[in-house]
Amino acid sequence: MPDIREEIKKRILVLDGAMGTMLQAYNFTEEDFRGERFKDFPVSLKGNNDLLSITQPKAIKEIHAEYLEAGADIIGTNTFSATCIAMTDYQMEDMVYEINFESARIAREVADEFTVKEPHKPRFVAGSMGPTNKTASMSPDVNDPGYRAITFDDLRLAYKEQAEALIEGGVDLLLVETVFDTLNAKAALFAIDQVNEEKNLQIPIMLSGTITDASGRTLSGQTAEAFLISTSHIPLLSVGFNCALGANLLQPHVEAIANKTKFAVSAHPNAGLPNAFGEYDETPEQMAVQIEEYLKKNLVNIIGGCCGTTPEHIKLIAQLAAKYKPRPFV
Repeated sequence: MPDIREEIKKRILVLDGAMGTMLQAYNFTEEDFRGERFKDFPVSLKGNNDLLSITQPKAIKEIHAEYLEAGADIIGTNTFSATCIAMTDYQMEDMVYEINFESARIAREVADEFTVKEPHKPRFVAGSMGPTNKTASMSPDVNDPGYRAITFDDLRLAYKEQAEALIEGGVDLLLVETVFDTLNAKAALFAIDQVNEEKNLQIPIMLSGTITDASGRTLSGQTAEAFLISTSHIPLLSVGFNCALGANLLQPHVEAIANKTKFAVSAHPNAGLPNAFGEYDETPEQMAVQIEEYLKKNLVNIIGGCCGTTPEHIKLIAQLAAKYKPRPFV
């Protein structure tokens, strides 16, 4: 089996683009989200994209294949919100294991098909672990700053359940992504560490924070460097940033950590900033020009796209990445 820890030393690896952006194009209805199995479910399921791995697996497989065809080396599972914490919105906490396992299995199947076709370019599956819709560092109530909607232990248990299912479904690595609260991420990292210990594994971990505005800080108030320092006690495969900003605005924050870490560095920015309708207008060509600056400066080992990025974006990014050497790291 190819090992991403070896492959990442040879070349810049390309991560896929936005699963959500691609799913929007299918215009799935409430009935599509439900499928036959959940046709009588008591609450609305439209918008529960992770459930589509069970009710519309063909679409998920197609999207993975499109990104791999475009040149992606790593595809992320359709599990961004697949924790028991986030799934309470749909009363689907008891579906968490199955959603994660099936999402991982689908991605594994497609990735393996491409690896067989192109053994010189092995494909990898990253188990996507999003930030949940709760924050452990801040109060959601302005009148009660000491209140917390979630505890560290709640997060740890939720992430442990997710990590176990993703690993059993066949992922090569785990991607703790879009981190807006470092305490949430620490719970995820602690949970993964526990799973590694219990299963006698050393599954590689990608950690990707998100800078939420022009101040250059995460939502919980950390600068890029502070985020790096507070998570570097875990032996990570890579550390980096994704989402929130377009490539040109994200670059200084990636640069800030690239010179200060011995880990590999990743970046998967949005296709620019959203317009008034919440859509992303940056073309593949426009984004590629900005991404090339990362490559010229030798900042990254993993490059990809987040919100608004399609296989067309990833195709141009992959073509550029192939022309540059990866950033050296220990």
